[in-house]
Amino acid sequence: MPKYIILSKITSEGLETLKENPRRIKEVNEEIANKYGVKVLQQFLVMGPYDFVNIVEAPDNNSVVKMAVELGSRGTVETMTMPALDAEEFIKLMSK
Repeated sequence: MPKYIILSKITSEGLETLKENPRRIKEVNEEIANKYGVKVLQQFLVMGPYDFVNIVEAPDNNSVVKMAVELGSRGTVETMTMPALDAEEFIKLMSK
């Protein structure tokens, strides 16, 4: 299944939600898996211009787009999503 890197910036509203309910992170992960088939493989809280780095697996680009629009429309997070190609897959692709 295709993999994607999602960089997330939490808005002030989202930070308030996380402060009150840190488990909301897990709830959102379950929600996007059930609703869009987007499975979070790894998730990191980071310091810098982004707050989270997520590595996810999804059936296709359309699923990721729907998920990103849904999450962004809530006003709690802004995302940047990038498709990710495994290095071994790249080597095979370029060796053909």
